[in-house]
Amino acid sequence: MSSSEPSAADQQLIDHAQRHGYTVTAKQLAIWRRAGLMPGNIPGGGLGRGKGSTSRPAPQSFDLVLGLARHAGPGKRPTDLALLLFAEGLPVSEGTVRAAFRAAVDTITLPGGDDPDEDLDERLNNVAGHLAESGQAMTLVPARARRIDEHIARLARDAGETWPPAELAVWDKNPDPSPSTTPQGAALTAASAVLTGSLSMQEIGDMLRAMNPGAAANPIASLVETTQNDVPDIAEVVAPDGTMALGPVGDARDLLCDLTDRVPLEDLAAAWQTVQRVREWALDLCVRVESELEARQRGEAVAEWQSSRYLGAGLALLSTLRDRRWPPAQRALDTMLVLYQIQEFRLLDRIVPGCQWHLLTSEGVMPPPVRDLLKDLIDQDSSPAEPATE
Repeated sequence: MSSSEPSAADQQLIDHAQRHGYTVTAKQLAIWRRAGLMPGNIPGGGLGRGKGSTSRPAPQSFDLVLGLARHAGPGKRPTDLALLLFAEGLPVSEGTVRAAFRAAVDTITLPGGDDPDEDLDERLNNVAGHLAESGQAMTLVPARARRIDEHIARLARDAGETWPPAELAVWDKNPDPSPSTTPQGAALTAASAVLTGSLSMQEIGDMLRAMNPGAAANPIASLVETTQNDVPDIAEVVAPDGTMALGPVGDARDLLCDLTDRVPLEDLAAAWQTVQRVREWALDLCVRVESELEARQRGEAVAEWQSSRYLGAGLALLSTLRDRRWPPAQRALDTMLVLYQIQEFRLLDRIVPGCQWHLLTSEGVMPPPVRDLLKDLIDQDSSPAEPATE
């Protein structure tokens, strides 16, 4: 047999793929094995008289070769394929899966070289300089969200209503805040969050206001900004400089990679499916809102949109619309961010028991699919949910 011909074991996999309508080559099998996407064939006994030895495919290879044939194509990296196999519940190795999630975290890059040996202040100054030179900015409100916001406001004004509703001002202790964060400033804030693993409560409030610039008042931003004043006994949660201090601090990429290495695979799978459902929820809400607005109505979808835009779920809406393309690496990164958020909630529950987790069920506080992942915290709090402020 020529060395260029597939082994008998590989030929079994090639024939298996062909029976299912896929064309697979021995070269592809070798590439996938080198990438850790498939196990090697299992050696058998020798044939004797110098005729070589036998081997057979590992049992899981038959399912894997179909998954790989289905997903492989131009532009698909091995890490993309590993994530897609994992998403389907196919038996790709645990080490390959975790490496793919770590690779997704590594896609978070900062301008200016980002030398980890530099002092933190030097790194921040370096990043700020490169951002200023390049003019790089963050899209705070994607065009589709802006159009929906403007259409809702226009319908309200046409109906003779004050918009945004004046009663919101009652819930905002800072109705005349300092100038809102600019897109350039938001990019620097995001870079700072990556390098330090934290943001101050004021910075979070500024970002919330910047992401809803049409709001005459922003109760949720006000709540964040005044947390230390309203609840002075939470020093374990908010550090003296105003930053969140739930757990370890440091480069966010290191924290995410550490979480990637230790989170159970079933939690990774659950979060992966959750971020998919969050995206579906956000896009479906946009369609439903646009349908109501086209009919010049403000129904349930518009009410849900307004609650979300003023509360935490609005961040998921904007993120979904900002990421029009959603490759596997971005989905993996979103998965890790959700897991990190849930880890922080559970840590907060240990530090400050009785955190009124039932409030997470209020409309707009968070996307419904994420709420499902926190069901254990919500269920331990038997108090009835209070309506969200609109």
